Amino acid sequence: MAKLKPFPMPKWGIEMSEGTIAEWLVEENRPFDKGTLLTLIETDKITNEVEAEAPGRFVRIIAKAGETYPVGTLLAVLSDGGEASAAEIDAVVAAFKPADSSFEPDTPVPSPAPVPAPAATPAPPPVPDDVAISPAARARAADAGVDVTGISGSGRGGRITAQDVDQAARAPTEPHLAGPYPLSPGGTAFASPMARRLATLHAVALDEITGTGPRGRIRKADVLARLADAAPPPPAPGEITVTPMSSMRRTIARRLTEAKSTIPHFYVRRRVRADRLLALRAAVQGQRPSVNDYLVKACALALREVPRLNIQVHGTEIHRFASADIAVAVATERGLVTPIVTAADQRSLADISATMAALAQRARAGTLKLEEFTGGSFSLSNLGGFGVEQFDAIINPPQGAILAVGTARPEPIDDDGAIRIVPVLHLSLSCDHRAIDGADAGRFMVALAALIEQPELL
Repeated sequence: MAKLKPFPMPKWGIEMSEGTIAEWLVEENRPFDKGTLLTLIETDKITNEVEAEAPGRFVRIIAKAGETYPVGTLLAVLSDGGEASAAEIDAVVAAFKPADSSFEPDTPVPSPAPVPAPAATPAPPPVPDDVAISPAARARAADAGVDVTGISGSGRGGRITAQDVDQAARAPTEPHLAGPYPLSPGGTAFASPMARRLATLHAVALDEITGTGPRGRIRKADVLARLADAAPPPPAPGEITVTPMSSMRRTIARRLTEAKSTIPHFYVRRRVRADRLLALRAAVQGQRPSVNDYLVKACALALREVPRLNIQVHGTEIHRFASADIAVAVATERGLVTPIVTAADQRSLADISATMAALAQRARAGTLKLEEFTGGSFSLSNLGGFGVEQFDAIINPPQGAILAVGTARPEPIDDDGAIRIVPVLHLSLSCDHRAIDGADAGRFMVALAALIEQPELL
């Protein structure tokens, strides 16, 4: 008889309340091995890959791809590999009780079908007092009739755990060869592991792709570009295509609506000359930090000088931070993500540049860790790369302020009595008036302007 257990929506992080099934990667009743990718689940900010922790099969897939479900919702019924009748599967579905907890793969669901009483078996020898074993393992050993004297514990200091007892209670199985691993089309092509995985999932021939990586290696971006080229043509003029918001887009809409309607915004604007910063950057040999990296450093040092803006607002409490944790807006295909450069005031420009590049890459790939995009004491949004001259940004709660930066464009300025035309940046600071006064915002902009116009201070 097959051992059945539920496969519910897992919970990653305290704030996660729902997830979207982006894609099922295995078919119903198709056996899979340990480590097989089962599904992609999209949360507010990232997409998580769920791997099989043991061989098995989905005897029934309930959740539909593209749909969003609360944490704890039954997504599928999982078997240890054996066949199951429709009545047995229906009984598991009927007996399932949703709960806001992560999936426990080692907790079997009792079989709903009545079973005859087992034959009497000799009781296992009592567990000696000098054996290191957890209370849960001791109880499982008594229930399963397992002799723990021959078990080698995998816990700390050789302690026997509940998993060790479960493993000893399982009947031994003979290994079997499943054949060669299925390669993606063009399996001999020089490609990265992620590119091969994407090519296999989407049936893309790697030998038809020209790699842009070192020595012509095919990268993830090359496969994604081929998929974009193969996408269906845009709708004809006058045709309307309706697509539901993704989980991330709905979260962005909810948070920004809440921020704009509940936070009293006020704005402080200033223009600063950027010619000296651009000249300093041009003189850097080797890998140059981006203009945004300089701005992250400038904001961090300005927050150190004016700490009243380095805050979060939680109801009637103001949380003040000892270090400047700068959240930087990054545009992705699925929406806006704000990875955080922690302790930016204590980092060098080279460190900020390398950290920001890695965070932006993971943000676009949807592989950021929860702690890499939650929190932060200040936000920076730079649309200068899109030619935007000036804009006002919405505060990212619970932070107290966000700086919006436009493109550097030539404008006349007063340079010690002489009129010069130099690149000028337009800055707009959005502040939460519940915790920040205009004078504090003004002092921050003075400090920030001095750092940008005298970039050697960075």
